[in-house]
Amino acid sequence: MYLRQRAGLGDEPRKVFQGLAEVTLVDVVLPTRSGVTLRKRCISRPTEHQAILLHRLRLELPSSLEMTQV
Repeated sequence: MYLRQRAGLGDEPRKVFQGLAEVTLVDVVLPTRSGVTLRKRCISRPTEHQAILLHRLRLELPSSLEMTQV
């Protein structure tokens, strides 16, 4: 039995992915007067529906992610 079925989310994974696809990742870049650039990668707060999906799948979103150098 799949995790989504055990969580009571049905047999259509596409709907689950569509529901979670709107969670966004935002890179905040703030230049300072001293010339240093502050960078923070943030994840949007899930909607109530998304929060329910995440809870039922036993997943947690981090509040932020590490920035990687390119």
